[in-house]
Amino acid sequence: MQTTFRKKASKLMLTALAVLATTAALWWGIFGLKPYQPSPEQVQARYDYSAPLAFAPSLKHLGEHAYEIRFNSFDGAPVNGRIKYPSDPAQAKSPFPLLIAFHGLGRSHMRWWQSTYKGGETLEHTHLVTEQALQQGYAVLALDARRHGERKNLEYSVLDLMRDMKLWGKREPYEAMIIDSIKDYRLLLDWLLPQPQIDGRKIQVSGYSMGGQMALILGAQEPRITAVAAIVPPHLDDKVAAVAPLRFAPALADKKLWLLSADDDEVASLQQNQALFEALPGREKKHLRFPGGHILPKDYPAQMRDWF
Repeated sequence: MQTTFRKKASKLMLTALAVLATTAALWWGIFGLKPYQPSPEQVQARYDYSAPLAFAPSLKHLGEHAYEIRFNSFDGAPVNGRIKYPSDPAQAKSPFPLLIAFHGLGRSHMRWWQSTYKGGETLEHTHLVTEQALQQGYAVLALDARRHGERKNLEYSVLDLMRDMKLWGKREPYEAMIIDSIKDYRLLLDWLLPQPQIDGRKIQVSGYSMGGQMALILGAQEPRITAVAAIVPPHLDDKVAAVAPLRFAPALADKKLWLLSADDDEVASLQQNQALFEALPGREKKHLRFPGGHILPKDYPAQMRDWF
């Protein structure tokens, strides 16, 4: 009797597993995020933009040589951020080089200015990179990426976006968030770089995590960028080909390129980071490796001193 029961139970379990495997295969076939191969022309078309006819960012003085920036982007979307100078730009004897700063996923541009968030110490310590840049005479510019900071969409959050991409294969909202954020910066640079207080010959870009990904792409898109420091960028493949940094590596020639990676990063393995570094062109490149995971040791900004 017990033997018969066990056989029936085993049969039921095998049937359930077969149904589960079939369902998973069906889900993957319909909804799974799959690689695609856009042409270089198709990718470039997504990064092209047209400036509004009357583009005039508003500036609000915040004190200590810092200004809040607000403008409407190429598609009319409102953009906010901040620029800070190492000294009074009106009294400067020479123009300032510029650091463009990208924040990480789920963060905001304020991570480049503040050491604390909601009463606790920030994890990325990008404010120390800002301090390093200001000490070396750079102006620093940071904007909120789309769907972040003041630009959050409470009805469809970044978490919703990432969930739908992983579960239902909806890559377009994620790719659009990255691409359009980069276009926001490019539009502002068109206005900012001709300003007399900015040295257009020395424009550098850095970013943490998603910001590192965006820094590499902006550097590839912009001949005006002279140096890129990508801090723990995530590994992305052709499932999101339009925003995968490896695809943009060849266009980064003739720039100073630094990659800061973690040996046990949760979003990029040691081998994947090494492959990205090897794909970066040129002789003036450097790979700084740190122990631990995606949150780097607090002192990593000090090691970026020579990148400026």
